[in-house]
Amino acid sequence: QVQLVESGGGLVHPGGSLRLSCTASDGSFELYSIGWFRQTPGKEREGVSCLPSTDHSDLRTYYADSVKGRFTVSRDNAKNTVTLQMNILKPEDTGVYYCWASNAWGQGTQVTVSS
Repeated sequence: QVQLVESGGGLVHPGGSLRLSCTASDGSFELYSIGWFRQTPGKEREGVSCLPSTDHSDLRTYYADSVKGRFTVSRDNAKNTVTLQMNILKPEDTGVYYCWASNAWGQGTQVTVSS
């Protein structure tokens, strides 16, 4: 099973930016659709974005309404890495962010947006 490792979380002021990365152990990374999710205490894990696999690149990338225009996801297949660029961050973006691929989850990375 593929193993996923997230990185790039941290503390940022409202309006700031962070870049999260999800790196996979599997050399077939390009065949996977990659999802980003986030979870805050007391709430269910919610989908943030979904990037289609390379062989379905004609499909649109999904973004939750709450992040459209602020978050951008991209992949680098040569590095087995997907990046979630998060701009104009808001306090409500706070949470643990997870990436998902091929029925596997990463360990999560904490994002805190606070003044």
